[in-house]
Amino acid sequence: MSGLKTILRDAKKELLKKSKIREETQKSMRKAQRLSKQAILRIHRRKISEAESLIKNAKEIITELQKKSQDYPDIVFTGMFSDVLQEYSEANILLNLIQNNRFITPNELNVPFVEYILGLADVIGEYRRLSLDVIREDLVEKSEKYLTIMEEIYLELLAMDEAYMLVSGLRRKCDVARKIIEITRGDITQEVRRKSLEKYLRKVEKNQKKN
Repeated sequence: MSGLKTILRDAKKELLKKSKIREETQKSMRKAQRLSKQAILRIHRRKISEAESLIKNAKEIITELQKKSQDYPDIVFTGMFSDVLQEYSEANILLNLIQNNRFITPNELNVPFVEYILGLADVIGEYRRLSLDVIREDLVEKSEKYLTIMEEIYLELLAMDEAYMLVSGLRRKCDVARKIIEITRGDITQEVRRKSLEKYLRKVEKNQKKN
């Protein structure tokens, strides 16, 4: 019985240590997620170099968290870290599609397939925003190109067959993506019709002036 005090003292010391590590880890996760979100905003504002810098900073934090997970997997591998990796994947996928016209791989990002797939699904929403931006700039053909990318991602995710059911949250994200694609297609169709009508009216006006 005399050793109980020592056992509990050691237990308290370890618990306090883990509590401090958990607090530091969660702070790092929040920062990495925030950096990824900011990178996506910079991409939309076409500040690519700033986006690259933010993603680099996020990568450094995530790499440190992955190293820490070797000693404290129960602390690092939480739902929060999964959200961080999804946001990080989304930022990287979007950036590489815009910059290099290719899909960066999970191995290149050093993230699990599940988080990569969920991040990929969210890219569809970012492409809607890109599509609306170019429509406002009267670049309908470019918006149609963006819609094609949205549809490609969506259809490839659906084509994963059995694996589709194994990624928790993917069904919901794909349902949202389908609605986003439908709305975006409607926006583009409306703009194409508007431009066609505008062209027709100019032609009529021109003919009237000739007469």
